[in-house]
Amino acid sequence: MIVAIDGPAASGKSTTAKMVAKKLEMTYLDTGAMYRAVTLALLRSNTDLDDYDSVCQVVDKLELDIYDKGSKTIVKLDGEDVSEAIRSMPVTENVSAVSAMKYVRQTMVEIQRNIGKKTNCVVEGRDIGTVVFPDAEFKIFMVADVNMRAERRFKDLHEMGESRSFQDVLADLRRRDEKDSTRAYSPLQKADEAIEIDTSMLSIDQQVRKIINLVKKNN
Repeated sequence: MIVAIDGPAASGKSTTAKMVAKKLEMTYLDTGAMYRAVTLALLRSNTDLDDYDSVCQVVDKLELDIYDKGSKTIVKLDGEDVSEAIRSMPVTENVSAVSAMKYVRQTMVEIQRNIGKKTNCVVEGRDIGTVVFPDAEFKIFMVADVNMRAERRFKDLHEMGESRSFQDVLADLRRRDEKDSTRAYSPLQKADEAIEIDTSMLSIDQQVRKIINLVKKNN
């Protein structure tokens, strides 16, 4: 069984998906972390993101591993734990451009589908219900007011020691929304049959409860 959770950046997908997976005793698959890991690899190798062939060469050589450990998602890149490094601001600023690249998405989607074939998953991202798992049994599309999303991201960054103004975070989210929604390949899109949940005024527990009730009611 696949529970697909899509939505824009900072709409609450990751935290909610982790908790839903735990309560339903399913595997949590953070596709965003996978794209962040690819972005980190490209930045570390000083690859020109406009040089498509060079990007493809780096992607082909990546050894990427992602798994749950307790309440944390561990992301390993070439054997190194980069779970914290992929949340840095340089990665955040470039991940939309990297994830828009067709070859990058094709490679990651293949990995995601292989994982989905082996286990019941709660999967979150931008195109899970439309492209990665179009036949998912449950499709959720999470939205939230952009100012509320910026407040969440601002708080998260400060907890990580990143010094950014609220206005910078807000502007970055608006840029990411534009890039994610208008990219040519696998844009952020609500699947026709997806159930929309506005998380602007919902706590994480309320978001989780809504999704679990939906799954249990229709399963």
